[in-house]
Amino acid sequence: MHVVPLTRNFCIIAHVDHGKTTLSDRLLEYTNTVSMRTMTAQHLDSMDLEKERGITIKSHPVTMTYPAKDGKVYKLNLMDTPGHVDFSYEVSRSLAACEGAVLLIDAAQGVEAQTVANAHLAFGQKLKIIPVINKIDLPSANLELCLRQLEDILTIPSEEAILASGKSGIGIEDILEAVVARVPPPRWADHPQTRALVFDSLYDSYRGVIAYARVFSGAIRAGDMMMLMSTGQRAEVKEVGVFTPKMLKVDELGAGDVGYVVSSIKDPADIKTGDTITLANKPATEMLPGYKEVRPMVFCGLYPVDTSDYEKLKAALGRLRLNDAAFVYSSESSVALGFGFRCGFLGLLHMEIIQERIRREHDVEIISTYPSVIYRMVKHGGDVVEVDNPVNMPDPGTIIEIQEPTIKAAIHIPNASMGDMLALIMEKRGIVEHTDTLDATRVMMTCQLPLNEILVDFNDRMKSITHGYGSMDYELGEYRTADLVKMEILINGDPIDAFASIVHREKAEQKGRELCEKLAEIIPPQMFKVAIQAAIGGKVIARDNVKEMRKDVTSKCYGGDISRKRKLLDKQKEGKKKMKQFGRVSIPSDAFIKVLKTN
Repeated sequence: MHVVPLTRNFCIIAHVDHGKTTLSDRLLEYTNTVSMRTMTAQHLDSMDLEKERGITIKSHPVTMTYPAKDGKVYKLNLMDTPGHVDFSYEVSRSLAACEGAVLLIDAAQGVEAQTVANAHLAFGQKLKIIPVINKIDLPSANLELCLRQLEDILTIPSEEAILASGKSGIGIEDILEAVVARVPPPRWADHPQTRALVFDSLYDSYRGVIAYARVFSGAIRAGDMMMLMSTGQRAEVKEVGVFTPKMLKVDELGAGDVGYVVSSIKDPADIKTGDTITLANKPATEMLPGYKEVRPMVFCGLYPVDTSDYEKLKAALGRLRLNDAAFVYSSESSVALGFGFRCGFLGLLHMEIIQERIRREHDVEIISTYPSVIYRMVKHGGDVVEVDNPVNMPDPGTIIEIQEPTIKAAIHIPNASMGDMLALIMEKRGIVEHTDTLDATRVMMTCQLPLNEILVDFNDRMKSITHGYGSMDYELGEYRTADLVKMEILINGDPIDAFASIVHREKAEQKGRELCEKLAEIIPPQMFKVAIQAAIGGKVIARDNVKEMRKDVTSKCYGGDISRKRKLLDKQKEGKKKMKQFGRVSIPSDAFIKVLKTN
């Protein structure tokens, strides 16, 4: 039997790029979990994309054994977590599977937005926090500032902090000793029934869905009938094991253990992050706390550039969906772009990563339409319709009001950029609720912003205003009523669905004008004059013309009377008029790609 008091479960939380993965590398080396021969930099980040961008996308658990100074041998389960705000639900589930958290703070940068957000998540789960100030060997390290911020912003006594450097391996033993001494032994272990929390899952084409689970009470072994508590689905357990980072089969997972469970479930959508596994013959009555359905927030259409790649794209999306249950897609078609898919994502980084993975891992060139969010339309009679694609918007006459999703953002910026940042927030229709001074050089602004305003360029512009020093963390707020309208782009009087968008009435004119100008440049000259118009309902708010090609019909007249030239020009004019009535404007698909890319 496992001795539960000698198990410690902890995770590492930090802002993006504060050195979580490098520090976990050092812990793996120090405890000889991974031999020096097989060690690679950023060992727990397995995707090329993760290594390249220096971000963690999938969390990776690992079990280490550590002989402590008190003479006992401890089993340490470390969970690496993603740091980016799009994956905050995954972070909260990884935290729920632990009793302690190592909070990393970059000695050169101090406390950042996601440091605060993740620390509050950990406080909310009642975890013991061990503050570690990392990268102390950097010449720009400012320890006094970090210790002061630790007390002022996070209310953690500065004497608890451990000074370390993941790169040169300073303070690694101190961190392990602190984990053993300060992190409490596994909680809720005396619950009468078996309960295990699923904090992540992975799809394997041979073995089906592999659930990453933390067992709180009881034990799970191969051959048991397990039950998922959110859906009541039953399945047979085929294998259980632990991670050393590689999967290692064991006889049973006992209370306090972190490992994996292979069952007869084949569809990844059936095992949801945050669900509780119990035994079917003696089921628990209450689930472990904190489970919620995770819902996509940002939608966009993905279309193959080459229409023959449609099946390839479909297969790629199907495979990505297997390892990422938060990503959803359904097929749709567009007059301009042909057949494609409507995809839903957790946020912008999630969208960017999936698109990048389709291009790289599945080798399909895609274009994506303008991203949009889910709007709520309240119709006469009180019906509420949710719309994620402007094309499906009901007739404006039937709508009483349109509500849009908002976010609550915490933005950390240097004092000097305050004015420019306020201007950006005002431009994006945001409201600043209050500002807090963090120290002599930094401010934290708490504001409410409409989600669709920050979709495209908000983060980039915030970074350029603050010269890279700004950081932002957000959570979803409520739906708010706003004066929104559907703007359509008409080419020669025909609406083009790929460019339809839902915009705020005040910004519609400017947006319409920009789009019309861009299209007029990109669409090649036609035989007759073509009008490009932006319209709301029946009212045209902006217009531009595509250049027309003209044949010089008077070239064969040299000299002679003006009336002969007139006659020829009038004949040409009549011809153009007739052509305009029957003519269709052919828009090359690369024109769409250019416009959507510049957006």
